[in-house]
Amino acid sequence: MPAAEAEAAGAAGEPGEPGPPPQVGVEATSGVVPPPTPGWGTDSDGDVGVGATSGEVPTPTWDVSTEVPLYGGVANAGAVTRQGGHVLRPSNAHTPSIHRFLGALAAAGFDGASVPVGVDADGRERLQFVAGDVPLVPYPAWAQSDEALASVARLMRRFHDASAAVLVPAASDTWSDEMADPAGGPVVCHNDVCLENVVFRDGQAVALLDFDFAAPGRPLFDLACFARMCVPIDDESCARFGWAPADLPARLRLVADAYGLDAAGRAEVVQHVDGAMQRGGQFLLRRIAAGDPNFTEMWETGGGMARFDRRREWWAGHRPRFDAAMS
Repeated sequence: MPAAEAEAAGAAGEPGEPGPPPQVGVEATSGVVPPPTPGWGTDSDGDVGVGATSGEVPTPTWDVSTEVPLYGGVANAGAVTRQGGHVLRPSNAHTPSIHRFLGALAAAGFDGASVPVGVDADGRERLQFVAGDVPLVPYPAWAQSDEALASVARLMRRFHDASAAVLVPAASDTWSDEMADPAGGPVVCHNDVCLENVVFRDGQAVALLDFDFAAPGRPLFDLACFARMCVPIDDESCARFGWAPADLPARLRLVADAYGLDAAGRAEVVQHVDGAMQRGGQFLLRRIAAGDPNFTEMWETGGGMARFDRRREWWAGHRPRFDAAMS
């Protein structure tokens, strides 16, 4: 597993639909485009990067005053850069609320999320850079391991506990409703925890990125959305993203156990997965209606609504296995 400094652009997309593969010359598991210096090549695993087998974070050789593009994701594709110890990315109408929330988490000692610095005069938000590995499509084998999956579930439990403890959303706060829990809830959740939005070190999840879709909700709804994308709970078409065959019901149970759920909590997660399946495709359709070319391309190349209809049919046939694993 290569070790490289990384902050992905953010993989916002229809849950379970990752962004495009990294371009040639991109550090394949971190989303970083390095400066063209000698020594950048491909190791025996096909990963591009400096010190890809050393386990060390390479020292940047570029001028920290310059901006280096970071790749990954769909919504902000091509619009995220690194400048020294900071990441610059587009802000949105909800950025003040998101920054207040992330600042409260950091002040309380939670170290598993992006830390805001502010909003620049050009309107871009500035965040502290997070060092580590961010998996991109096609997902490397280490990112698909059971231990990597369980580590994200444990990080999410820490995140939800910290979120519940530090902040009751103020009446003036605004949040995106695009991927939010339709029932709402008292805890600010991430709502888009996919592999491209997680930083790993030595195969363990250490931080969550891209809180654009954060909103108050129920933690187990958030966990179910993560499981839908990263178990993944999907038919064989997920292989096009690099997912290897696996015992999916067993991996869902692994998520539940790593998070610390009892029988009632496990049953609730399955219900939330069912709801996500029924709503599949709606997020992309809203983005397409708004004229977003990146999501339009994703829709067309992914097979449109037929892809989500196949997944719903697959889920109807396979749900009993998931129910049994979670009983």
